[in-house]
Amino acid sequence: MVFNLVVVFSIFLSGIAASDAGPIVSLPYGSFQGFNSGNLTKYLGVPFAQAYVSGRFELPSAPGLFDGVQNATEFGPTCPQQALSVLPVAIPFDANTHLSISENCLSLNVFKPIASNASSKLPVFVWLFGGGFEVGDSNQVDVSPLAERSIERGEPVIIVTPNYRLSAFGFLAGEKVASAGVTNLALRDQIFALQWVQQHIAAFGGDPDPVVLGGVSAGAISTALLLLSNKQNSNTLFHGAFMATGSPFTTPSVTDGQSDYDGLVAANNCTLSEGTLNCLRKVPLDAFWATVYNTANFFSYRSVSFVWGPRVDGDVIVNNPLVSVSRGLYSKVPFLTGDCDDEGNIFSVAPYNVTTSQEFLDYVHTYLLPGASVDQLAQVGRIYPDDTTQGSPFGTGTADQLTPEFKCLAAFQGDFLFMGPRRGILQLRQTRTQTHTWSWCIKRGKNSSVFGAFHASDIVIWFLNTTDTTGADALNETWIAIKYINTLDPNRAAGTSTANSSIFWPKWNTPSSTGPTSLLTFSEPEVVNITTEDFRVDAIQYLNNLLSDEALAK
Repeated sequence: MVFNLVVVFSIFLSGIAASDAGPIVSLPYGSFQGFNSGNLTKYLGVPFAQAYVSGRFELPSAPGLFDGVQNATEFGPTCPQQALSVLPVAIPFDANTHLSISENCLSLNVFKPIASNASSKLPVFVWLFGGGFEVGDSNQVDVSPLAERSIERGEPVIIVTPNYRLSAFGFLAGEKVASAGVTNLALRDQIFALQWVQQHIAAFGGDPDPVVLGGVSAGAISTALLLLSNKQNSNTLFHGAFMATGSPFTTPSVTDGQSDYDGLVAANNCTLSEGTLNCLRKVPLDAFWATVYNTANFFSYRSVSFVWGPRVDGDVIVNNPLVSVSRGLYSKVPFLTGDCDDEGNIFSVAPYNVTTSQEFLDYVHTYLLPGASVDQLAQVGRIYPDDTTQGSPFGTGTADQLTPEFKCLAAFQGDFLFMGPRRGILQLRQTRTQTHTWSWCIKRGKNSSVFGAFHASDIVIWFLNTTDTTGADALNETWIAIKYINTLDPNRAAGTSTANSSIFWPKWNTPSSTGPTSLLTFSEPEVVNITTEDFRVDAIQYLNNLLSDEALAK
């Protein structure tokens, strides 16, 4: 296999002589020179851990000591990526182009106001990138506009964006992996980055106490999983969460990944080795990577039935997340969470040869609900009917039907993986605590794409909507994120803020004279209002009950 990527190992370990051009921050293990851009000082590619000391599949460990001043003006290497299948229809998804790839890729980026110093004690936002646990890196989303806007509005924040391992490199599973204690390495990387923030962010002017953890897609799901009670105490490392299109969903056990482990062992000629895991650790990167490339990905036929992703290991993920949520075993910190209206659409293109109602149910049974009975599958067929007008993109009638079952499958997958888990944790939070949660729904994009308001299309709203400067228009959605990072309340600005908003966002499911109207809804053309979450109530509740019952029965 020929890779069109330049593999450069440990590029961020090369020190350079300091110049007078950029500010320097001194940490216990080394000094790093950043640069000023606009109102920000940026430190890029700062190593926070080592992922590869003597071989792959190691726990993250502290970075070594650095001599001299290290260059922190370029993003660090990206972690090895999964290959994505070519789809028969172009979709709104851009995989990053990476010029530098390394297994020692655990670096992070810090975006801070130029004026901040070690005594500033600013709120900190840690942002986890998305990409289905298979692709992506810490510079996937430009967080600079959000950081700049926070300064302009008198609510300055510091933003940290870490890398974490992906695909088989970050989520290898199986009995040998469990015995070695190296399960869910990607989540362990994220925890290590949060620990780094606790130890070192004060040097950049940040306060390690009011940390908000957030992410999009896989980053949001990671955030949700780190909220759960676990043996790594990850949920003590942040005090608020911001989950954009991702919630705690049902995950398989680490032993369920044995067949995929065995497949890599065979593909890398490690079958006859006494220690198959040690053998996999020593396979040269190009050779091992080539075998990982041949495994299924989220744009292959099985779609969101992930080969590589989080698994219950009794340590980082102690229980099936649905069990933990149902028992209240999670941090009770405030959180914001939301979805796009048509979450399942870009993941429903690959199964293009699912063309009948029975084939739809067979697909669901094989990849998503393997434990469902015949009667339960029949009910799934009734609540997700073969009716184009009820499918996703929702509200588009008979339009946008790419294949005979596309809109039906898209509706089911969106609710199964995104809408259902979000609503489930919101409902349980409400019954267990005086909840401080807010939720949103994105319905923009119906007129511009056959995929409707597709998965992760809300990132433009939170990070790139910086055109409004009137100080009074609620359409400037970045204010919501800035307020929340500062105060853990999207309606309450920090004391020095100059931002005003003409819209009040009630906590989720807040009663009113017209019913529980509390869903912040972004509609077209540029409308923001509060609506009732009254769509697909019975269908989503049925799915949630089905999944919860199955999880609790194990």
